[in-house]
Amino acid sequence: MAMIKLHLFLFLALIFLISGCAHPGVQGDKTIIEEKGSPVYTELLDNGLKVFVIQDVNAPLAVFQIWYDAGSINEQVGKTGLSHVLEHMMFKGTPAYGPNSFSKIIKRAGGIDNAGTSKDFVYYYQKLAPDRIFLSIELEADRMQNLIMQDADFLSERDVVMEERRMRYEDDPQSLVYEEVVSTAFKNHPYRWPVIGWMEDLERIKRDDLWHYYRARYVPNNAFIIVGGNINVASVVDKIKKEFGGIPRGPEIPELNIQEPEQRGERRVYVKKEAELPYVLSAYKTPNILHDDSYALDVLAGVLSGGKSARIYRSLIDEQQIALSAGAGYSNFNKFPFLFYLYGTPLPGTAIETLEQALYNEVEKIKEQPPSQKEIQKAKNQIEAEFIMSQDSIFYQAMVLAEFEMIGDWKLKDRYIEGIGNVMPEDVQRVARKYIVEDNRTAGILIPLKTQPVK
Repeated sequence: MAMIKLHLFLFLALIFLISGCAHPGVQGDKTIIEEKGSPVYTELLDNGLKVFVIQDVNAPLAVFQIWYDAGSINEQVGKTGLSHVLEHMMFKGTPAYGPNSFSKIIKRAGGIDNAGTSKDFVYYYQKLAPDRIFLSIELEADRMQNLIMQDADFLSERDVVMEERRMRYEDDPQSLVYEEVVSTAFKNHPYRWPVIGWMEDLERIKRDDLWHYYRARYVPNNAFIIVGGNINVASVVDKIKKEFGGIPRGPEIPELNIQEPEQRGERRVYVKKEAELPYVLSAYKTPNILHDDSYALDVLAGVLSGGKSARIYRSLIDEQQIALSAGAGYSNFNKFPFLFYLYGTPLPGTAIETLEQALYNEVEKIKEQPPSQKEIQKAKNQIEAEFIMSQDSIFYQAMVLAEFEMIGDWKLKDRYIEGIGNVMPEDVQRVARKYIVEDNRTAGILIPLKTQPVK
C-alpha cells in the first residue's frame, strides 16, 4: 500500500511533463490554462479545496488523486509514523461504506487503487473507466470526514506497520544505513526521522493521537484534487463541488518553517548488521528544486551516475574493478532542501575505505576540471528523454502536477527543462565545489557481521 521511499530517487524518472506557451483565461477563482498537450482547469472551492482537472481525450482510463499536506514532517518528536499509520487506517471504512470495502468497491468497478506516504505528503489514487470516476469522488469525500477508527483496527494496522518497518529497515542493512545517515545529517529539521516512524514511537502511539492528526490535517483547506483523462470537465467539477463542497473548512494550519543549522564538519556513522558485504553512503545537504543550483546538481548526478558510460560506473566498476555497485543521486523534489548522495558496495576483497575514497576522487576530478560539453549534453539528453517518456500516462501527468503544487506551485514545472537546458560545464563544477565538500558530508558505513546460527 505505502511507497515509503517515494522521494529517494523515484521522481528523477517521473517529474517531466511537456509544457508550452500558456494562455490563461481567468474568471474569479477559475482558471483554464491551455498547454501543449492537455488543458488544465483549476478552481478553488470556498472551503479551501483546490481542484485540478486535466482533460486528455486520448487517455484510455481516468485517474483521481487526492493529496494531503500530511507527510511525516508534520509529526512531532515521540509520535513519528502517524502519517503512514493513518494511510493504512484510511481503508478501514466509514458508516456509509463498511470496513475494508473501499478497495473492493473500486475493484468491482474495474479499477485499481493505492496510496503513498512521503516526508512531505500523503496521496490516494484510483484508476477507473472515465464514466466511473464519479465513484472515486464519492468515496474520497466520504472518508475525508467520516472515517471509522476503532481501537481494534488501529492496533491491528499499527502492528502491520511495525512489521513493515522490520522488513524494510531492520532486516535491510543498506536501508538502516540510509536511515542513520539522514537522521545524523539533520539535527533540527523533521526530515531527520523516517517516514515509517521509529519503532519505539510506533509501539507507543495511541488511537487518539491518530484521530487528532486525522481531524487536524484531513481537511479541504489542507488538500487538493487532480482528475485526469477523457472526461467532461464541467461534470467532474460539479460532482466534486457536490460531494466535497459541504465539508467544513478546517482550522488554519501554520506553515512549517524550521531551519537547519549550518553543518561545521564531517559527520560519520557506523552500522553493524548481519550482511555479506560492507556499504558506504555519503550524503551532502543541498538545495531543492526551488533553488537555481538544483539544475546543475541534477546534471552533476547524471555526469557521475547516468548509466554505464558515466564516470562512476566506468571508473570504479569497469576500469578499477573495485565496486560491485556504485553511483550518485540527487533528491531535489522536496519541500525543503534535502540531500545529494554518493554510494557503493565494494567487490569482495576491496576495502570499504578504498571504495569510499574512489567515489570522492570522481567528484574531485570535476572540481579540478569541468565535465566535457559531451558529458553535459548526454546528461541533459537523459533528462529530456525521461521528460518525453512521462507524457504517455495521464497518471504521471497528474503526479508531476501534484508534486510541483506540493512543493510550491504546479506551474513551476514549466521552468524545469528550461533550467536544465541552461546548465553549462562550469555550473556543474561550481556546485560540486560548493556542496560536495567534506564539511558538508555525512558518511555512513555498513560493517558486516557474520550471521549467527539459529540455536
